[in-house]
Amino acid sequence: MIESSYLRATRTGYDAIAVPYDETFRSELAESPFDRAMLAGFAELVAGRHPDGQLIEVGSGPGHVTAHLHGLGLSIRGVDLSAAMVDLARREHPEITFDVGQMGALDVPDGSLAGLVAWYSIIHIPPAHLPAVFAEFHRVLTDGGLLLVGFQVGDDVVHYDEAFGHQISLDFHRLQPSAVAALLDDAGFDLVVRQVRAPEPTSAATKIPQASLIACKRP
Repeated sequence: MIESSYLRATRTGYDAIAVPYDETFRSELAESPFDRAMLAGFAELVAGRHPDGQLIEVGSGPGHVTAHLHGLGLSIRGVDLSAAMVDLARREHPEITFDVGQMGALDVPDGSLAGLVAWYSIIHIPPAHLPAVFAEFHRVLTDGGLLLVGFQVGDDVVHYDEAFGHQISLDFHRLQPSAVAALLDDAGFDLVVRQVRAPEPTSAATKIPQASLIACKRP
C-alpha cells in the first residue's frame, strides 16, 4: 500500500520536533479554561452514556490530552503517526497505552469505542481526505458513541518548512466549524456542542480563533 505524501511529511516532521514540541505545549491545557471545560464536558457525557467504555485519542502526540482525560476517569489510550511522539508519551505517562498508528486506518474493531478524540490532529489532513477519516471514526464508534474534534478556525493553509530549528514540511489546514459540522453530519454524526473561542493570550499557538465540536454517532 502506497502511503500518502502528507502522512509521510507529518510523521517525519513530528519525529524531528517531538522533544521541543512537548516542552513548548506542555502547559497549554493548564492555561486554557475553556478547553478544559470542553474536555470535562466530553468526559462526563461519555462516562454517563458508556460507563465502562473504551476511548482512543488519535494524533495524541506526547500524550498531554490523553493523560488529562485519563485523569478525569476515562479508559483511554493514544495513537499517533510519529514514533518519536509515542516514545515520549510512553515515558511521560507509563500508566497509559500509546501506539503508532493512523487515524484513517485504525486497528480497532467496528463499533468498539465509546469515544474518540481528535484534538488538533485533523489540521494535518487535507480537506479532500476528511470524509474518509470521519467515516473511519464512525466505523470504530459504537452507536451513540461520542467524538471530540479540535482545530484552528480559518480558510487557509499554513505551510512550515522549519520549526524549533529543524527542517520540516508541515501543512496546517484551518477549518470552518460549519464545514466540519456538515462533514460530520454526512458521515453519520449529530452535533452536540460547538465551541469557538478567542486565542489564549499566553498560548504558544498561532493567535487565531480555536474551535471544538462534540458529535454523537447516529444509531
